Amino acid sequence: MSKSSEISYRNDRPFGRLPILNVSPSVESGRWAAKAFIGEVIPFSASVFREGHDSLGVELLLNSPTGKTTVHRMKPGSLGSDLWHTKVLIREEGNYSFQIRAFADDFDTWHHNATIKIAVGSDEELMMMEGAAVFKRALAEKDRSKNSSKICELALSILQDPKLTPKAKLVAVESDDILQTMEFEPLRSLTTLSESFILKSERERSGVGAWYEFFPRSEGAVFDAKTKTWASGNFVTAAKRLPAVAAMGFNVLYLPPIHPIGVAFRKGPNNTLNAGPQDPGSPWAIGSANGGHDTIHPDLGSEQDFKAFVKTANGLGIEIALDLALQASPDHPWVKSNPEWFTTRADGTIAYAENPPKKYQDIYPINFDNDPQGIYFEVLRVVNHWISMGVKIFRVDNPHTKPVAFWEWLIQQVNQEHPEVVFLAEAFTRPAMMHALGKAGFQQSYTYFTWRNTKWELESYLKELAHESAAFFRPNLWVTTPDILTEYLQFGGPAAHKIRAAIAALASPSWGMYAGYELCESVARPGAEEHIDSEKYEYRPRDWNAAEASGRTISGYIARLNQIRGAHPAVRQLRNIEFHHTDDSAILAFSKYLAAEHSPTGKADAILVVANVDPHAVRQTTVHLDLAKLGISEGSSFEVKDLITNESYIWTTDNFVRLDAFKEPVHVFEIGSTVKSA
Repeated sequence: MSKSSEISYRNDRPFGRLPILNVSPSVESGRWAAKAFIGEVIPFSASVFREGHDSLGVELLLNSPTGKTTVHRMKPGSLGSDLWHTKVLIREEGNYSFQIRAFADDFDTWHHNATIKIAVGSDEELMMMEGAAVFKRALAEKDRSKNSSKICELALSILQDPKLTPKAKLVAVESDDILQTMEFEPLRSLTTLSESFILKSERERSGVGAWYEFFPRSEGAVFDAKTKTWASGNFVTAAKRLPAVAAMGFNVLYLPPIHPIGVAFRKGPNNTLNAGPQDPGSPWAIGSANGGHDTIHPDLGSEQDFKAFVKTANGLGIEIALDLALQASPDHPWVKSNPEWFTTRADGTIAYAENPPKKYQDIYPINFDNDPQGIYFEVLRVVNHWISMGVKIFRVDNPHTKPVAFWEWLIQQVNQEHPEVVFLAEAFTRPAMMHALGKAGFQQSYTYFTWRNTKWELESYLKELAHESAAFFRPNLWVTTPDILTEYLQFGGPAAHKIRAAIAALASPSWGMYAGYELCESVARPGAEEHIDSEKYEYRPRDWNAAEASGRTISGYIARLNQIRGAHPAVRQLRNIEFHHTDDSAILAFSKYLAAEHSPTGKADAILVVANVDPHAVRQTTVHLDLAKLGISEGSSFEVKDLITNESYIWTTDNFVRLDAFKEPVHVFEIGSTVKSA
């Protein structure tokens, strides 16, 4: 073969010289960027193999947003899987690029063959000659370090020493110095590169947060019994609630829409059609003569009041998440100024929202196809307006009822200018749509967690979130919303509220709850999974102080969960959840482990959660631990401390537990020092 026809071993064909397949993390083979956040430990993997039995080496080539390239040696997975893997702590914000590099590891191939042949006295001198050739090639490499070259010279001299027997030579070149040198600076041939993939790293809050939701109009609302009239709460009165939210450990406060509310077809209490003059209406029926999406409801205060509210929250370590609900009441200014942004029916009327047989006459859906240029840029203007007011997080209402292409455009436009802005998708819909929204750019999403209550359901779904969809779908586990009050909570009492909060807070880096959860509010509208006297349609002030004084609150329990989250970096990771077997169908056991090399404290961190998911009973069982998942040597005894009760125990592989739902239904164990190793 002539030199002009020399083969390239890059992957410019479906298979390179050494096949590299199933690269992870990637989203549909790199069509979209995979997700990461600063401080997240990302597992990288690929299937790499070759013909025959010669040794392979596999490396991750990672290019950071600031142009720093690091090389990470990948380790083989289980025997016969051909899967190679490594983990990297992400430290920078921006786009990383990465490739997988595979190569023939010529030293390891020689060492393997020499070990076998010398042991049986076969081709001894020939193997020493081939070993010498390996080290000569290594010495000829221009980029080999001085120390490595020195070690290779030593190995070459050993292999060429006529005084030594082949067996003695092999033993000599198996010194730690030589083996480690050839591991960290291998002799490569047949080098093959995968395609390049993108990993988008965003700020920590895009993946980690404890969210709380309240209605500002309810905080400080006052009812005058004499006049039968309400005085709405506002940003000034709502700010008085912020210290309590911060004390519970929440760092994101989500506000339902704060805009003017339409009068036409306004809904009354419990979504009735007969609103009275004192009924405030649904905040999601946006728009009136007072303005639209860029305006604050006059009852809540002025823009200056809002800015002061944001500043107060920020001073307490809380970011404000604002609702972005792209719909309009019949009174919205857009209806007159831009009727093309809505759908006109055959009789000339504008179509209101429907989910037959349900009708929502107080809301007009947006039509994104009549004038995409106009409506796209109007929404961008609205978002930028609130960014200028200090908002960095948007909780998006029903994004699955709008075109995915629109969200991909909007989020890209916003994040190009403001990479710190986070979008949360409130999309309880089909998996394909929810996943598509994640791929389109939504940093977070609501999930089906709300309806996953049994041990089997939780294990299956949490595994999916942590492993199968983590490259593009970041879960935010909400225990309740103003729209959702599950039967589990309706009939499970305080035990159910503790169980759900503990699992949500400790299984996912992001979780959330709606105000009143800490009071275990659980009375539903008959026949519905929704609170009775819903705050969506009326004022609902709560006497927080009286609840605290009478012990009708689990706010201290919630605060303890968030304290644990803050103290244990392992909990603030998504992809590290592991499950352990229990003999009882209602006892869930999972752990989160973070190696010392990836921990901000420089020490390994491990949390073990054992939860009785039956809120009506005492359950007992044996928990069978996979100690390797906890960073513990097999057969060891070790201390576990319950961070809820402060009780400590000595555990091993198999451990008896008894969890009384009416006392403490969940163990949250901190893994302590090893008492005795095997």
